[in-house]
Amino acid sequence: MRARGRTRPVCVLTVAGSDSGGGAGIQADLLTFAAHGVYGATVVVAGTAQNTRRIVAVETFSPRFVTQQLDAVLSDLAPAAVKIGMLGDAGHVRAVAAALTRHRPPNVVLDPVFAATSGTRLLSRDGIRALRRRLLPLCDVVTPNLEEAAELAGIAIRSESDRAEAARRIADLGPRAVLITGGHGPGDRVRDFLWDGRRLRVFDHRRIDTLALHGTGCVLSAALAANLALGFALEDAAASAIRYVSAALRRGVFPGKGAGTPGHRFTRSRSGTPSPRRRPPRSRSGRRRARRPGRGRGSSPSP
Repeated sequence: MRARGRTRPVCVLTVAGSDSGGGAGIQADLLTFAAHGVYGATVVVAGTAQNTRRIVAVETFSPRFVTQQLDAVLSDLAPAAVKIGMLGDAGHVRAVAAALTRHRPPNVVLDPVFAATSGTRLLSRDGIRALRRRLLPLCDVVTPNLEEAAELAGIAIRSESDRAEAARRIADLGPRAVLITGGHGPGDRVRDFLWDGRRLRVFDHRRIDTLALHGTGCVLSAALAANLALGFALEDAAASAIRYVSAALRRGVFPGKGAGTPGHRFTRSRSGTPSPRRRPPRSRSGRRRARRPGRGRGSSPSP
């Protein structure tokens, strides 16, 4: 009997914390990867004891064990993209940065998770400084919300011109592109700013009236990483990720007595999805950098 051929799927790695309530972090990333038809690998930085109402406790793995997970996955599975979420402190930031430098995976997407919606701190002040110095230069896209963008850029964000300036300032720290999500802003419209070092693209869409918002940033960055892994050009990947999040918010689910979470669909629709412009994945450090005619680059979508 002839042995069946071995299929190697497109793999995406998530480096993040575990949400015991299932709505954000590693769990949300894996659901998003599955919905996009990619294979999800994980490096767990921390565990949380939480439900839909609150975070009870957070415990982190040692940077040494995080490094061992990273080396194990990156040396074997060769992920086509890496999504980074909650990191906890400076030691974990440095561990992730060192592994990225050693293995040079392509399409590194950073969701800079500083705090939970409840206010629980998820990245220390030293961790933020290490992230700015050590990790941002290794990333292809960073996807801060408005509060995170203000902290990274070092400016107050009160207007759309402030958002554009913040995107350029963050890009000056090293990432190839910046996607500032607008979901935390006021009004019935959400405007997400993508700066790729050459031009600013604004994604304007209607705000979804829902309380199923837990994990939205995780889903957005995971969808973006999945689309990049599948070969989408950056702007198409961002547009597709924003559409996915908007649709997931319309399907929001409420598994507990508190906040809901986006609802995932595990059949990938072709309608309204741009054809990916295929290109071989390249590592952040080994890839041609987009020319910087001026200062900066990208921005990210938030529902």
